Amino acid sequence: MNTKLILHLDESLIESAKEYSARTGKSMSRIVSDFFQMLKNNNIEKEVPLPPTVQSLKGVLKGSGTDKEDYKKYLEEKYL
Repeated sequence: MNTKLILHLDESLIESAKEYSARTGKSMSRIVSDFFQMLKNNNIEKEVPLPPTVQSLKGVLKGSGTDKEDYKKYLEEKYL
């Protein structure tokens, strides 16, 4: 069952989409549908595994008492 969808977009974006539609021969509805289908499929994919080096570092600072303010202070002392 098809349902109507109203989108509010910038005029220049709409013009670009219309040009793309004309070039590809696809309707605007088809283009939007394809985009949403692509988003749906990308969400289903599994996360990309971390490289072994990064994986080995994951969580290394947990429980160290170091926080963002400590890091900010370190950067300020280093670069200012």
